[in-house]
Amino acid sequence: MNRQEVSEAIYMDNAATSWPKPAQVAEAVGEYFYLGGGSPHRGFHGRARGAERIIRRGRGLVARLLGVEDSSRIVFTSNATTALNIALKGILAPGDHVISSGMEHNAVALPLARLEGGGVQWTRLSHNSQGGIAPAQLLGAIQPNTRLIAMVHASNVNGALMPVREIGDIARRCGIPFLLDAAQTIGSHPIDIDELSVSVLAFPGHKGLFGPPGTGGLYLRPGLTLATIIEGGTGESSPEASQAGRVPEGLEAGTPNTPGIAGLGAGVSYVLQEGAGAIGERIAGHVDRLMLGLSEIRGVRLQTPLAASERAGVVSFSIEGMEPGVTAGLLEHTFDIQVRAGLHCAPLAHKQLGTFPGGTVRLSPGYFTTSQEVERVLQAVENLAAIRPR
Repeated sequence: MNRQEVSEAIYMDNAATSWPKPAQVAEAVGEYFYLGGGSPHRGFHGRARGAERIIRRGRGLVARLLGVEDSSRIVFTSNATTALNIALKGILAPGDHVISSGMEHNAVALPLARLEGGGVQWTRLSHNSQGGIAPAQLLGAIQPNTRLIAMVHASNVNGALMPVREIGDIARRCGIPFLLDAAQTIGSHPIDIDELSVSVLAFPGHKGLFGPPGTGGLYLRPGLTLATIIEGGTGESSPEASQAGRVPEGLEAGTPNTPGIAGLGAGVSYVLQEGAGAIGERIAGHVDRLMLGLSEIRGVRLQTPLAASERAGVVSFSIEGMEPGVTAGLLEHTFDIQVRAGLHCAPLAHKQLGTFPGGTVRLSPGYFTTSQEVERVLQAVENLAAIRPR
């Protein structure tokens, strides 16, 4: 597929990774390779210092976006999955109890399953048919040994928003750390760490922040330390026998992805320029139109919450009598529309929604999606629904 063919395809998979990226993201990555090239914290020469400035600038931009005063509390990782593993395994120990939603991505569910096998107790809250959750459930689930509440901000399957403000308030009042998975909301939903009472936040760089793949990170509240699960060189604490407790470098062992972080910084700068709220409003407008249009097509079953206030930028649906994978294949090969189908790495969520094991078709428009593209998607789905097996 050449560049022209790629540009003409309608991309509806921004929940997996955002595309296209703002031009300055590619420019920042290229600038590192052409003008930089050094490794941060591993030398006193000019290229090393230039790389340090890239990392420092990236931290500052992410901190600004989240309302964090101390940018050293931002830890860079290779993706949100790594960030979540660092947080979960750095906080929980055998005998501890953790509470999560039942809509978690495997990036939370699989680490917790492993920890559960090692002696951690895990409670999963139940949801309604659209993925919603009642905060009152949380109070009933808390135990004397509850060490962590881990919650996705918005489901990557159907976009259902969790009541994180209320959950954070409960966690704060009970003195329990609150881990928020912001994979589907950072960059398109204003997030203030203090307002949401978040102790730890995991984020990807390549979705709503418009950064390159292979980037992500953690926010860690002051006073909260994590046991390290990866040790090695940081370039700053070589004489020390242990790097535990040092933030951010203690959680960033090994050479960082400096060109990726350069691109991530450019993406975050773009979000700050446009405004996360404005970006979210544009995406929400596309989701509103998709929801309305799909609801009017006979044979289409929607899995996304009907109320706009209860959903993020994801629309999940299926066509009666047609496997989601078949629908996705026809959308691409017949109509040049790229979507995702299946379980979306979140089988727990599909079990809550009653769509396991077949899954759903997922549409996730982005900031650069056009109204004309949305209309073409609706027309394509209508055409497919008309030929579905009866």
